Amino acid sequence: MDSIESTNEKTCYSAEELQFFKELILEKREEAIHNLELLKEAVAGSENDVSDTAPTFKNLDEGREVLSKEENSKLAARQLKFIKDLDAALIRIENKTYGICRVTGKLIPKERLMIVPHATTTVEGKMMEKKIR
Repeated sequence: MDSIESTNEKTCYSAEELQFFKELILEKREEAIHNLELLKEAVAGSENDVSDTAPTFKNLDEGREVLSKEENSKLAARQLKFIKDLDAALIRIENKTYGICRVTGKLIPKERLMIVPHATTTVEGKMMEKKIR
């Protein structure tokens, strides 16, 4: 009975399913690009000027601004990586390899891809990678 179930196990997503994931990824990519632009604007400059405040407050405000810019820079870098990962997922869709775990070769569940559309491993594959490290 097990051999029948394993031979019937799906090994790739259909064209319709791939189209669904493509649309989902494009939507997330558009949102990520918008967020990246907002972060870039935040890093580029602040509208708050402290030139007319007391020196103590000026130093505190300048320190806060530097910290804020650093945090926004980190967030922008993460957002850029996310966009690149989404682009790679789009390439896998075109190659018809999207949704196939690179560790186990099994199909990544739709539920996981809905949450992490750029995933390249199943949860099982992710755990196997962690054991190897």
